[in-house]
Amino acid sequence: MPDYVTVWVNGTAMQLAPRSMVSAALLIAGIPCRKSETGEPRTALCGMGICFECRATVNGVQHRRTCQLTCRDGMIVETER
Repeated sequence: MPDYVTVWVNGTAMQLAPRSMVSAALLIAGIPCRKSETGEPRTALCGMGICFECRATVNGVQHRRTCQLTCRDGMIVETER
């Protein structure tokens, strides 16, 4: 198993431990997943895929629950900016 995997978050490469969750990558980077209807930054809340606050676009697929996805080398994650 490699020492780390590289995940691209909003165009910036991040190196993370294998088996890290995508939501953890966003939290480490300090990047909110999305914005609420009133413009407040939102990020992972429940960590179980129930609240849907951690949604982001992953490898071109919108509304993926990042707390349910394991980081894979070369993965591309894009959040609402």
